[in-house]
Amino acid sequence: MLNFLKTHFGFDQFRPWQAEIIRHVIAQKDAFVLMPTGGGKSLCFQFPALKMPGVTLVISPLIALMKDQVDALQANGIPAAFINSTLTRAEIDQIQTDALKGRIKILYAAPERLILPEFQLFLKQITVSLLAIDEAHCISEWGHDFRPEYRNLKMLRNLFPHVPALALTATATQKVREDIIGQLNLEKAKIFISSFNRPNLTYAVLPQKNSYGQLINIFRDHPDQAAIVYCFSRKDTESLAEQLCEEGFKALPYHAGLESETRRTNQEKFIRDEVQIIVATIAFGMGIDKPDVRLVIHYHLPKSIEGYYQETGRAGRDGLPSDCILFYSYADTMKQQFFIRQIENERLRQNASQKLDQMVQYCELATCRRSHLLAYFGEDHQPEICGGCDICLSPPEEIDATIITQKIMSAMVRTGQRFGTNYVIDLLLGAKNKKIIEREHHKLSVYGIVDDFSKEDLRFITSQLLSRGLITKNGDGYPGLQLSPRGHDFLKQREAIHLRKLKSITKLSHPSGAVEDGYDRELFEKLRLLRKTIADDQEVPPFVVFGDLALRQMALYLPQSAENFSRISGVGEAKLKQYGATFTEAIQTYAQENNLPEKKVPVKKSATPRRPQALGSTHLETQKLVQKKMSVAEIASQRGLTCATIAAHLEKLVSAGAQIDLGYLRPSDENFAKIKAAFEKSGGMSLSPVQKMLGEQFSYEELRLARLFLKD
Repeated sequence: MLNFLKTHFGFDQFRPWQAEIIRHVIAQKDAFVLMPTGGGKSLCFQFPALKMPGVTLVISPLIALMKDQVDALQANGIPAAFINSTLTRAEIDQIQTDALKGRIKILYAAPERLILPEFQLFLKQITVSLLAIDEAHCISEWGHDFRPEYRNLKMLRNLFPHVPALALTATATQKVREDIIGQLNLEKAKIFISSFNRPNLTYAVLPQKNSYGQLINIFRDHPDQAAIVYCFSRKDTESLAEQLCEEGFKALPYHAGLESETRRTNQEKFIRDEVQIIVATIAFGMGIDKPDVRLVIHYHLPKSIEGYYQETGRAGRDGLPSDCILFYSYADTMKQQFFIRQIENERLRQNASQKLDQMVQYCELATCRRSHLLAYFGEDHQPEICGGCDICLSPPEEIDATIITQKIMSAMVRTGQRFGTNYVIDLLLGAKNKKIIEREHHKLSVYGIVDDFSKEDLRFITSQLLSRGLITKNGDGYPGLQLSPRGHDFLKQREAIHLRKLKSITKLSHPSGAVEDGYDRELFEKLRLLRKTIADDQEVPPFVVFGDLALRQMALYLPQSAENFSRISGVGEAKLKQYGATFTEAIQTYAQENNLPEKKVPVKKSATPRRPQALGSTHLETQKLVQKKMSVAEIASQRGLTCATIAAHLEKLVSAGAQIDLGYLRPSDENFAKIKAAFEKSGGMSLSPVQKMLGEQFSYEELRLARLFLKD
């Protein structure tokens, strides 16, 4: 399998789960695959297609995606084609003739085409060996991107009842997974769920204060790197693209309201590296197979975690470090809520409102964003301090928030614990709010008593008080804030509290140490130009020739022989034959001019750079308290953090090799024996199945601590 992989696709290793899925599919069995964008879903049907007789039929939602994938397959010498509305009748007839004569192994089609009688007749005449349904979440009305035409796939399953089906998606909650399986009659399918973690992506949320200025700084820190900027409205995309052009950047808008030819041209220019930035509504991206997008920026608030995750997944599909930045303000939330209230169907309205609340919760986090995202999709991430989000890379500065917390709580109490965050904040800041005046709340002692915090600061503090459980929300629609029992105790006993301070980050650093670091940047740029020239001649996107990872490795190792060049990631038999001589000649010329030696390319490479785990000041502070033999609860209380965060600190300290004695925190022999037995029975080290097994006997933090000793 590895030889076949290298020969036809140019890779030395499979990514997680790929080999298992491929074996399962080749054995003629149904499968449901949940794998993040960039995880290698396409190979799961492209590899079996070459091993199985007949044709693999791939159902794909967007024309651009079909074309990109077919271009890439043909560049690897794999007979593939697509049938869609961009082709003439004569072109479609020729492709169908080729398929009937066995000249095509992989055929792409849109779900709309399935209902055409002539296409059904054609399918019955060829040997269909595998049905691959890409972007399978489109079949579910519970998904973020429901497409009614995907329901046509039921007919396809009826047409080929004995042909194995493979459903693939990059993002789906448990509810959506169950819907996909039911709709496609995949009850007997084996389910493969890959990790949702994309370690090469860095996540950040920035306050939407001077967002345009921050955006310009971000682009200046990422010169000539491909970026997608998502905006709320069509008007926003056009005005922002125009402003960016005035700043000297190459940017184009993309939205459903543009003429189809303009949309196609703008997308094509972005894919072919003629434009650096595409400014778009969410209509853009689902059909984009561009692997070298280095930035995905949400200029406005996304509607759901699922949509946000999938859109950020368009960054760094080649495994190289990339950034995902979201600008957040509560004004965006209000705008989204206005449109949600226009939804007439109550069930859909409640669903949309819940998804928006979850998105807001993510934006207002004071803890690891990666862990929160993974937990949303039911995945337990270890450690909780990821080293790849704004909070973990640069932990916010902590402030003594005792007084401001007391003021917030007092304002809640004095107004009857009936009002939401915005009202309470306006009251504290002394806003000339009509409703405050009507209710005579401007006469309260808490009116205007805050002048040392901004509105954004107060929102951030309030969100932390919610996550700490000191205050809660009551009611639906416009929930009010109220004190929890713990909050009442806090206020009554005048406890002290430290919280994180809101900050702005305009540059996210990426750690060094990956195999691609140290490559010759001048040579890399020369190879990029060569790649672009070849791609333009062949009328394909540059990444179809070679990806950035391949070019970086060429610029690092300077391969000048066919044997050494063949070891580069992405160089298979067809690409070695087609491009090998051209690229090795360019590398040889550069090496001679600069007196640089050729280096042997290692046979085995990892396409995903791993981020080194570094200890921050917050971990070292916890370490000092551990050395004093304080309990987890005592450390959490003293530091104003949760027990879960302290448990995560301990795991980080252990994984980083810190010299600490945790023996005093080990559970009793009896409890440890129970926990150990549960982990052994679960067959892994994940916490969720163990907690379900043991019920309420032990807290989540107790299980995490016990696991540290199991690892020893």
